[in-house]
Amino acid sequence: MCRNIKTLFNFDPPATEEEIEAAAVQFVRKLSGFQQPSKANEKAFHDAVTDVTAVARKLLDSLVTNADARNREVEAERAKARNAKRFGMSE
Repeated sequence: MCRNIKTLFNFDPPATEEEIEAAAVQFVRKLSGFQQPSKANEKAFHDAVTDVTAVARKLLDSLVTNADARNREVEAERAKARNAKRFGMSE
């Protein structure tokens, strides 16, 4: 489940709220063990996603670096190349 959580810091353009929330959902899913919570746990699940999203946004806003911002397209191509090498896929 958590393999879908991507690095969100130091990208140009910066991470969107949707990306941060998607990472929060993955994190809460991993912690709770629920892909989709039951009705009894739905409120607690969604409250946790909201809280984790807020904390993640606060973290990303407070981090500093001297490194140049990474380009999303370049990083996606690098990841694609790593996966092709790792899994032996060809384009």
